[in-house]
Amino acid sequence: MSEYEHVIFDITDEIATITLNRPKAMNALSREMGQELSDALQQCTDQAGDGVKAIILTGAGGAFCAGGDVKAMGGRDKSAAPNRNRMQSSHDRMMQLMNIELPVIALVDGPAAGAGANIALAADFVLATPRAMFMQAFGRIGLVPDWSGFFVLPRLVGLQAAKELVFTARKVKAEEAKEMGMVYKIVGQETAMAEARALAGRFRAASPVALGIAKNILNQSFNHDHKTLLEMEAMGQAIAQNSEYHKAAVQRFRDKEPSTYDWEAMDRAESNMKTAAE
Repeated sequence: MSEYEHVIFDITDEIATITLNRPKAMNALSREMGQELSDALQQCTDQAGDGVKAIILTGAGGAFCAGGDVKAMGGRDKSAAPNRNRMQSSHDRMMQLMNIELPVIALVDGPAAGAGANIALAADFVLATPRAMFMQAFGRIGLVPDWSGFFVLPRLVGLQAAKELVFTARKVKAEEAKEMGMVYKIVGQETAMAEARALAGRFRAASPVALGIAKNILNQSFNHDHKTLLEMEAMGQAIAQNSEYHKAAVQRFRDKEPSTYDWEAMDRAESNMKTAAE
């Protein structure tokens, strides 16, 4: 476990857990938190596929992240250039988070507001407890979405719904967020981390090369034409076909052995474990 001031970082059983840790401030973003988040993500990148197979991103103390630290905003330099530079550092972190070639699971328990909502939505899968709440809170203090809100939100909920959420700055509870496409699954309050780790643990059996390439191309799929995506597909497949994972999987198929990465088989095993526990 690495020790930071505003982030708790741990790698156990090939699953990295990054916990935003300013509970007294509902995990509002600080400069130090941003820097520590970047450092933790870089550690995950350095160990991707060999030590880290998936990432869980969550918050401490019953909140995910309240977004920017509003109390600290009043003391900032009001000129545009320093504010722009400050925002550009957040852009680097969001690109780092969104493009890391590992599955990222955001576990949201409590509020995810403003930039905090957009950090959660940048994950590949969002798990939410019943008390999770999402809010594009920027309009309440006369600001526009940041931390990639203009990119991630309309891609998940559609343009008209994104406008409604941004213009109203209203709260969206877990069930509605799932209906809108922001949440992958609602998980139990008491079992939330266990369920997040169970989902993350499934990816340990997957090809890190194939998942990384697929994530990279899917993230760009709305930004390129069909021809460009076909070229990216061809390059990605050529790399994946040369991986040791693929070669071993083909041999297992030839030998009539079961695949080591079978989502339905994992569903059955999980169901059997729950039945046995009952």
